[in-house]
Amino acid sequence: MAASERYPIKWRAHKGEPAPERHFRWYVPPALTGRIAFLLSAAALAGLAGCGGGERQDANEPGGDYKVEVVKASFPSDQKLAKRSQLVIVVRNADSKKIPDISVTMNGLDYRKDDPELADQKRPQFVINGRFKKFGNIEDAQALTPNGVENPAYVNTWSLGPLEPGESKRFRWDVTAVKAGPYELDYTVSAGLDGKAKAVDANGEAPQGTFTGDVSDAAPQTKIAADGHTIIPAKD
Repeated sequence: MAASERYPIKWRAHKGEPAPERHFRWYVPPALTGRIAFLLSAAALAGLAGCGGGERQDANEPGGDYKVEVVKASFPSDQKLAKRSQLVIVVRNADSKKIPDISVTMNGLDYRKDDPELADQKRPQFVINGRFKKFGNIEDAQALTPNGVENPAYVNTWSLGPLEPGESKRFRWDVTAVKAGPYELDYTVSAGLDGKAKAVDANGEAPQGTFTGDVSDAAPQTKIAADGHTIIPAKD
């Protein structure tokens, strides 16, 4: 007996309606199912590869050097465990031409924990705080970073788009320390995301800097607000 004959679809006819034709479920052997899925995946990948005619992602990014000045770079050197703080970097286009995509790469928010039992040995020393945004009827937490979320294609890099001559833009991260001990954060400013547009300072080098300090494990000081029940941070 054919496989389709073993799985007939049952129909319930209503009074006054013509009886429908008999239909059968399709049966596809598992081996053939895997082959079809592979062919469909290959076709989809080929279609994606064909989009844009194989054009490089950085094909439209202009090359060259762009003068960038770091106007401000601040982050408290003395931190407390579980206490929020602001990491701020302000950059200015010191050139006469528009910067394609001003961005900052920040390393050091995470640290590596050498433990063979861990599937992922990267652990946070500072976590980027989030806020809830509503999309229709769904609430989603987005990081309080300069552009909302980290650029998924570039690790630890955030961009704020084009920067006109003389214009400044402010990068701000709202973070909380979650691991006590010394820390070191290194940042580098770029004029683009794909390496063709390069940011340079007054010395012709890539604008960069380092924040160092220590996170204390002392509990943060808190107090009760005027309403009698809300707990708020106490001023240091």
